[in-house]
Amino acid sequence: MKGPSRSIHLSLHIHKDPAAMAERAAHILAAACEEAVEERDVFRIALSGGHTPEPLFRLLAHKDWVERLPWEKISIFWVDERCVGPDDPESNYGLARRELLSRVPATHFFRMRGDEDPERAAANYEKLLREEFRLGSNEIPRFDLMLLGMGEDGHTASIFPNSPLLHEKKRMVADAYVPERKEDRITLTLPVINNSRMCMFLVSGAEKHKALAEVLNLLKEPTLPAQLVRPQVGDLVWIVDEDAATGKE
Repeated sequence: MKGPSRSIHLSLHIHKDPAAMAERAAHILAAACEEAVEERDVFRIALSGGHTPEPLFRLLAHKDWVERLPWEKISIFWVDERCVGPDDPESNYGLARRELLSRVPATHFFRMRGDEDPERAAANYEKLLREEFRLGSNEIPRFDLMLLGMGEDGHTASIFPNSPLLHEKKRMVADAYVPERKEDRITLTLPVINNSRMCMFLVSGAEKHKALAEVLNLLKEPTLPAQLVRPQVGDLVWIVDEDAATGKE
């Protein structure tokens, strides 16, 4: 993960259940954190919501992991957010706060403001990224780790099939209306996601098998949003449970 000229490295880890997935993910996260802190004195991670990362959040909140990670050097951002307040049960930030942030000595975290106007909130988060990453006018942030999930329809972040955001090139953060769900969201765009040093997917459940099989078919023309996650220079890690891998519960 050290040379600027290296190409994408894909790995697939299949585990019995979400608890085992969380263990694998925690160890990969810790190794990426150690390398980032050694090289740049900061580990920048972007979190996703949904139910899949909950076991990982809970594991990282355990005493041994709290003591193992250098929380004072970890900067926590979000991949996407639903346009709700932080105390709403649907809030991605709210989930992370309940299961992780309130239980660890993390002090550097930057939530997407889901309780503001979506367009303004997206613009403000892009401004925040420019400031925190000290970006030039034509630069985009390079996260150390992007924690991602995938829906049954192959969506990731808040980028859904047939969304105009599949082709977004200019914005780093965008507001996204999801017609199928009749809800507004805010999301990082694919150029930012694919500029990460590592993109790590967590996928569980038999209902995800069909989309997972399609996404992992590297010979197939990419059409689903999750298929378009291909770090330009970085690692693509899939951690899935047996149900998602086989389609059997």
